[in-house]
Amino acid sequence: MSDIIDNASDLEELQRNAALSLIRINRNAVSALHCMECEEEIPEARRKTIPGCQLCASCKQIDELRNKSGSRRS
Repeated sequence: MSDIIDNASDLEELQRNAALSLIRINRNAVSALHCMECEEEIPEARRKTIPGCQLCASCKQIDELRNKSGSRRS
């Protein structure tokens, strides 16, 4: 029985570490000056707050809704 619990614990730790690595922010990443979707200028405040951003706030919101609903573009 302890093998099953140990395996489950190991799997949970791997999943948690994978999820955390997805949300870590690379402070050295270079943000785009213009949105890759709508080509509008990305405000400096957003570029500083979210290093490496490639989308304006509006397009990012649409992208997140698309991903949440499962209708991701290819």
